[in-house]
Amino acid sequence: MAKIIPFRALRPPRDVVHLVASRSYVSYTKESLCDKLENNPYTFLHIINPDWNSDELSGTDKFKAVKSAFESFRKEGVFIEEERPAFYLYEQVAHGEHFIGWVAGAAVSDYENGVIKRHEDTLSSRESMFKEYLEVTDFNAEPVLLAYPDQPGLDDLMDKYRVQRPEYEYYTTDRHLHRLWLVFDESDIRTIEKHFEKISAVYIADGHHRSASSALLAQDIARKKPNPSLESQHFLAFFIPESRLHIWDYNRLIKDLNGLTVEAFIDALKASFKVERLSARENPKPQKKHDLALYTDGHWYQLTYDTSVIDPSDPVSDLDVHILTQKVLAPILGIHDLRTDSRIDFMDGRKELEGLQAKVDSKAFKAAFALYPVSVDQLKRVSDAGKTMPPKSTYIEPKLRSGLTVYSING
Repeated sequence: MAKIIPFRALRPPRDVVHLVASRSYVSYTKESLCDKLENNPYTFLHIINPDWNSDELSGTDKFKAVKSAFESFRKEGVFIEEERPAFYLYEQVAHGEHFIGWVAGAAVSDYENGVIKRHEDTLSSRESMFKEYLEVTDFNAEPVLLAYPDQPGLDDLMDKYRVQRPEYEYYTTDRHLHRLWLVFDESDIRTIEKHFEKISAVYIADGHHRSASSALLAQDIARKKPNPSLESQHFLAFFIPESRLHIWDYNRLIKDLNGLTVEAFIDALKASFKVERLSARENPKPQKKHDLALYTDGHWYQLTYDTSVIDPSDPVSDLDVHILTQKVLAPILGIHDLRTDSRIDFMDGRKELEGLQAKVDSKAFKAAFALYPVSVDQLKRVSDAGKTMPPKSTYIEPKLRSGLTVYSING
């Protein structure tokens, strides 16, 4: 069963929340990041970039500066602490989709015992770095995105709150609408907890390193303190019904054909795929899994994989990203490490096939592969089997804002 807790969030007052909450800092270009920092004194980016206009800090010194910046924001009233524990119902409306779920504390014990399931490998160096960050700053501001099987009773409770005035309701410059409701009612809190107690597994959609780092810190605190706080044994999470997730295709851009001509490359593909060159009037976008699309030298091709050779007992072998890696990228193009090879880049499906085509036509890349999106069922099957997906297999929405409901690790 999944264990979750309400918590006393540190959050902005209603009148400045639209200025405070920010996207993950890695999503900003250098120019847009500087623009935000120069023109918005309230943005959470000032907290996570405290050295942006001074000598650059690193390691523990940077983390201490982050903590100091956050404390300054608290003293100025930019963050206030909830008087009593609450769950938070959060909704983001983006490009016509309603992403809605519960902000809560997720149990580290669930992560350790496999109730919270993973589908990505993590790097120990990043785990250790973020663990130290959490330990020094003593707060978590960016929730892990966890998907749970749809629960009609929880949907009914969402509907109860959605007709009420939200605590927050504002648009951001990307035209996304954000709403947040506070759930203080003890009966509703218990109802939410009981529903999650019936759930045998939840799935990490985004935030594998944050989950792992939070677990490391919780273990460390528990070793040092005989009675660690409840908050320190949980971490900030956004629980969303799995039907509300949007998993985009995550496509590949290739800088060269490993010394092959286009004709030789196409011939090499025929060993594993049925290859068909498409006319200008045909839609090249893959319509089902195991149909891939290739764009190179001004033309689109459909690549159809023989599904009879897929091992039904191995959920990873069913992933088109795995098929592409094993049948094309590694053996033909010599690309073996998707994390480090400079000859490959990635583009999420929000930019559509026109984005891929424009990159190739610009001569920055020689070829592009468009893939059918990974499904929630495929993600769950990989996680349930204790396996991992290739890097950059999924681009999942919603993308959550930092600084809306900050979680105090030691309560």
